[in-house]
Amino acid sequence: MSDVLIVSLGSTHGLRVADQQLAEAIEAAGATVRLARARPPRPVRTLAATDLAWAMAARRAARAALASGPAPRAIVYSSTTAALLWPRPGAVRFDAPAAGNRPGRHGVWQRPLERRRLRAAPLLLPWSEGAVAELGPHARGAPALVLPVAVEASGVAAGRDVAVLTYAANPRKKGLDRVLAAWAQLQDARRAGEELLVVGTSELECAAAGIDVRVPGVQMLGPQSSADYRALVRRARAFACAPRREDYGIAQLEALADGAQLVTTPAPGPYAALPIARELDPRLVSDDLAGALRSALREPRADYAERAVRAVAPYRVAAIRSRVAEDLLPRLLAEPRSPRPTTEQLG
Repeated sequence: MSDVLIVSLGSTHGLRVADQQLAEAIEAAGATVRLARARPPRPVRTLAATDLAWAMAARRAARAALASGPAPRAIVYSSTTAALLWPRPGAVRFDAPAAGNRPGRHGVWQRPLERRRLRAAPLLLPWSEGAVAELGPHARGAPALVLPVAVEASGVAAGRDVAVLTYAANPRKKGLDRVLAAWAQLQDARRAGEELLVVGTSELECAAAGIDVRVPGVQMLGPQSSADYRALVRRARAFACAPRREDYGIAQLEALADGAQLVTTPAPGPYAALPIARELDPRLVSDDLAGALRSALREPRADYAERAVRAVAPYRVAAIRSRVAEDLLPRLLAEPRSPRPTTEQLG
């Protein structure tokens, strides 16, 4: 019998990383854990249908795991989608609720069912305080413990020879068109031979999203391995993004962990790096992305990298593992503990 069963949706790279991190943290704390991974369903046309297909895949994975041996002492569903059709109640870990990222017809069936599941869950495990805020009062029946996804520095920066880097998987949501428009205004950067490197997407994907990447001084690098991508982050003077909505922002936290200046628009959603970026240099958080980029490239603050690394210390692996051992497992496994607040602000 495992102490904890994690029902892993795994529909994105970020979710897969989060589930693996949580499993490793639980094991490091001395408990046993099992990952039940949902098998990816075939693609469908709408977000509502996509969520249904993934929810059914998560239910199948959970049922198979529960039928294969003694029942676990606790279950964690990774994402609200994984919990929508659960066979048995459990804790729910999520970056953002459908109440926030599935507006209108995109969440017509998910939002009411999500409210019922979150009220019935014994524990909520949002990635950030912002995710708690998006729930709304009618979905906050269960206690909550903020449990972020960990980020670490990927190495020592040998030199900042890349002017600006952006990560644009799902280029329309990430606002690549806005980043390109801002870069096009920086004629002095192009005259100096500086470049904007775009990773995580292709020209074909961008064309399908209606985004023209034929902008002077832009180099499209396509999808990268994790190691190659983080090597680019270590070389970047600035990491630029203009998301239309941000459910967490792992790439932005990774950029800060590697000492790059985060240049971003103030996007809606539970954007964990946004308050950190404002504290580090408010000039670099603006709807005037071109002006913010100009400040980062021409008037950088000398101590930005050192301060950024310190600012993301609460998100390091050691900090998250401590929270799992001291706060999460006693709640999941019903061990005696002294009362404490239901949510805690990191930092």
